[in-house]
Amino acid sequence: MDYQNTQEFALALDEQDTLNKFSEEFLTPQHNGKDIIYLCGNSLGLQPKVAKQYLQDQLNAWEDNAVESWFVGKTSWLNYHEQLTGPLAAIVGAKNTEVSVMNSLTVNLHLLMVSFYKPNNNRFKIIMEAGAFPSDQYAVESQVKFHGLDPADAVIEVAPRPGEATLRTEDIIQAIAKNGDELALVLFSGINYYTGQFFDIAAITRAAHEAGAYAGFDLAHAAGNVPMQLHTWGVDFACWCSYKYMNSGPGGISGIFVHEKHFNDDKLDRFAGWWGYRHDKRFLMAPGFEPEAGAQGWNVSTSPILLMALHKAALDLFEKAGGLPVMRAKSEQLTGYLEFLIEKINAQKGSELFKIITPKDYAARGCQLSVICKTNAKAIFNFLAENGVIGDWREPDVIRMSPVPLYNSFKQVFDAATALSIAAGKFCF
Repeated sequence: MDYQNTQEFALALDEQDTLNKFSEEFLTPQHNGKDIIYLCGNSLGLQPKVAKQYLQDQLNAWEDNAVESWFVGKTSWLNYHEQLTGPLAAIVGAKNTEVSVMNSLTVNLHLLMVSFYKPNNNRFKIIMEAGAFPSDQYAVESQVKFHGLDPADAVIEVAPRPGEATLRTEDIIQAIAKNGDELALVLFSGINYYTGQFFDIAAITRAAHEAGAYAGFDLAHAAGNVPMQLHTWGVDFACWCSYKYMNSGPGGISGIFVHEKHFNDDKLDRFAGWWGYRHDKRFLMAPGFEPEAGAQGWNVSTSPILLMALHKAALDLFEKAGGLPVMRAKSEQLTGYLEFLIEKINAQKGSELFKIITPKDYAARGCQLSVICKTNAKAIFNFLAENGVIGDWREPDVIRMSPVPLYNSFKQVFDAATALSIAAGKFCF
C-alpha cells in the first residue's frame, strides 16, 4: 500500500475498514476526557463490553442453581469448556480434539514438558531462543534440574548474529542439526516477546523432527495475533495465554495444543487429575487413571467457569469479526502504516532516532513493532503516556507498540506517530 503521512489519509482508511466499528465492542480507558490510544495489546488486551454480562450469567447460575449448575442450565458447567475448543482450534489451526483450555500458561508449559521432555543418556538437550520470555527460561531451567541435569550442559540458546536483533531461520535449523544426536526438545516462542519476530514454526518443527526431537511452542504473543496451522505443520505441543491478543482478562485462562498423533502414545508421561479422566467414567471415581481422548486428557483440575466465561466473551467477538484472517489483513496494514510513519519521523529529523528491530517482512511479524529510542528513551515513553498514548516499556531503551485490528484505528496510529514526532523534537538532540 502507498501510505501517506496525513490525517486525511488515515481517516480515509478508517472509512474503508470493515472492522472500524469493533472498537465500540471494547471498554477503553480515558485520558483528559477522551479514549486513550491503546497500543499495548501485546501485554493485556482491552475488556470486551460483553464480558460483564457473560460473567454475570455464570454468577446468576451459581446463585440460582449452586452445585446443580454443573448439570443444568443453558450452558452446564460440566461441558462449558467444550464451547471454547472450536473457536480456539480455528485460531491456532488445529482439530477441535487437539485443543483444551485449562490453568495458566507456565503451568501448562510445565505439564506438557512432563510429557514431551524425556531426557536420557543420549538425548537430553533443549534448544530455545536466546532472550525468550523469562518465565520460559525459568521453566526450562527447573525442568532440566528436576531431571538431575545441569542447564549449562542441557540448554542451548540460539542468539542473533552480531549486530543483528532477530534470529535467522537458517541459524536455528543449523543449531538443531548440529546437536541432533543429543537433542530431546526444541522449544521456541511463536513470537519473541521483545523483538516481535514471528518464527517459522513449520520449518523449526520439520528440523526438530528430522533430528529426532519433539517440537513445542509458547504461543503467548502469537495466539490471536497471527494465523497458524499447528496440525498441518506437525507441531507436537503448544500452549498460550488468553489475556493479550485474545482479550480475556488479566491472568486469563490458558490453552494447550497436543497433536493427535500423540493421543494413543501410552509411553508419554503426564501429571494426571480428575478432570482429565475419561468423561464417560469420571463419576465412577475408580482408581487408575484413564485419560479422556484428545488434548482434554491433559486436563488436571476442575474448570474455572468464571475465567472461561470471560474467555468465551472474547472468542465470540473473534467469530463476530469474521475470524483471524479478516483481522490479520487489517493488522498488516495498521502495523505497516505505523512503520511508515516512524520512518517518516526519522527522515524529517535527518537521523535514525527510532530504530525498528521487528522484521520488516509481514510474514515474520504480527501486530507488534519494537522500537529502540536512540536518546532519552524513557522520557519519550513517559511523554507518550502523559499524552494518552499507551505502549509498553522494555529495558533499556525499547518501546513496544502493537496496533490491534479489533480496537485500533488508522487515525489512532497517525495520532500516536504525531505524538512520537513531538517527543522527538523535545528529547532528541
